[in-house]
Amino acid sequence: MASAFTIDRGIIPSRINLKNSNLKSSPLLLHSRATSFAPTPKSLHTHLLKCSLGEMEAAAATMVDAPLLSRSTSGEIREMVDIGDEKIGVLLLNLGGPETLDDVQPFLFNLFADPDIIRLPRLFRFLQKPLAQFISVARAPKSKEGYASIGGGSPLRRITDDQAEELRKALSLKDVPAKVYVGMRYWHPFTEEAIDQIKRDGITKLVVLPLYPQFSISTSGSSLRLLESIFREDEYLVNMQHTVIPSWYQREGYIKAMADLIQKELIKFDRPEKVMIFFSAHGVPLAYVEEAGDPYKAEMEECVDLIMEELEKRRMNNAYTLAYQSRVGPVEWLKPYTDDTIIELGKRGVKSLLAVPISFVSEHIETLEEIDVEYKELALESGIEKWGRVPALGCEPTFITDLADAVIESLPYVGAMAVSNIEARQSLVPLGSVEELLAAYDSKRKELPPPITVWEWGWTKSAETWNGRVAMLAVFVLLVFEVTTGEGFLHQWGILPLSH
Repeated sequence: MASAFTIDRGIIPSRINLKNSNLKSSPLLLHSRATSFAPTPKSLHTHLLKCSLGEMEAAAATMVDAPLLSRSTSGEIREMVDIGDEKIGVLLLNLGGPETLDDVQPFLFNLFADPDIIRLPRLFRFLQKPLAQFISVARAPKSKEGYASIGGGSPLRRITDDQAEELRKALSLKDVPAKVYVGMRYWHPFTEEAIDQIKRDGITKLVVLPLYPQFSISTSGSSLRLLESIFREDEYLVNMQHTVIPSWYQREGYIKAMADLIQKELIKFDRPEKVMIFFSAHGVPLAYVEEAGDPYKAEMEECVDLIMEELEKRRMNNAYTLAYQSRVGPVEWLKPYTDDTIIELGKRGVKSLLAVPISFVSEHIETLEEIDVEYKELALESGIEKWGRVPALGCEPTFITDLADAVIESLPYVGAMAVSNIEARQSLVPLGSVEELLAAYDSKRKELPPPITVWEWGWTKSAETWNGRVAMLAVFVLLVFEVTTGEGFLHQWGILPLSH
């Protein structure tokens, strides 16, 4: 039987303790792109989605000689896929966005009610939804102004639907008939709605593709955590063959598509060689990276390097920089911040700036309002005279074709239990333990450490800080509630006078 995936024996046995993992219990499997494996003299192959822990350990002890699946074409992969009567589905995961101004506050509530967005200590998790309600109501007026300025709602759903249709067409042209679904994390169509449709359509093989090039706890991680909880509760889904492509920023087609868009915008400047290329990525709290092991920063930096390497091949040797936008709240986020960097570039005498929204594949509020309006205005005020902005990928043909290739390349592994070179971050692992997943994706770690407890009981510096802040905020919210309603514990205990 032809094997589907490869493992470097020198890495896997010493870096994954199967007995201590959640491989046996997790219904959701992850798979990254199957191209560009590092050369290795021998490879280990494992298969069967429902294999037991003992079978997996036995497979890990078996070495066979086999050619690596390196830079395989979709045609070659297609020959390995026996579709037969299978019904193939592709689930695109994305953030979601309010389509009308009335949607803004409930959308924000869904966003801040996500424990992967606001990570409260366990002791205070009962405050997750009340805190989300408080923040969403407070932020809604300002957010509505932003959405009003871009037409009264987010175009994200429309663009994602278009991407889904173009992906379906691209797969069809490659002789892979598939239905493509869209599942949003925080607004319609919710992931649950997409899963219901997948079940109604009788899909038997599913490829899950988050539309985030780089993995992060707060984006792909949150969507996959939700998806896993849905799978655990449904026998149909548990038995359905499936795989997940958790990140794909290293793919050649994606890199070339980004370089194409940058090149097109560069040549619009009078002196393209003098333009500073300014990559702006969505930020995450610093603690996500330093304490929770989020690989986002490392993947983002590598992604930028790969794009610049592609541009250098085209004899474009522009200066470039990377910064992080969209921070909220009092905690420290990934630095440098986009606004601070723009001001600093102006002080350094940069006159031409080309903004590249590196973590976004669709236009939405953070590109159309934050970058196009706020950051452009800041740049001009800071002495930057010429401003340009690279559009999001959207339905760019090279990008869509590459996504189709990624789906096709993953099909031989649907239903296969396998793990590949972790140092290359090309891994197929279960999502039963987020800590294991993040460790497998952290390129800086030389081995998989035991799972660590983070944000729990105040055992970290950040958690201690958050404990105090959340406690003070909770007291304040309860006080405001009781003063405005005239009801509550403080009134019952006589601390505040009862209303008559």
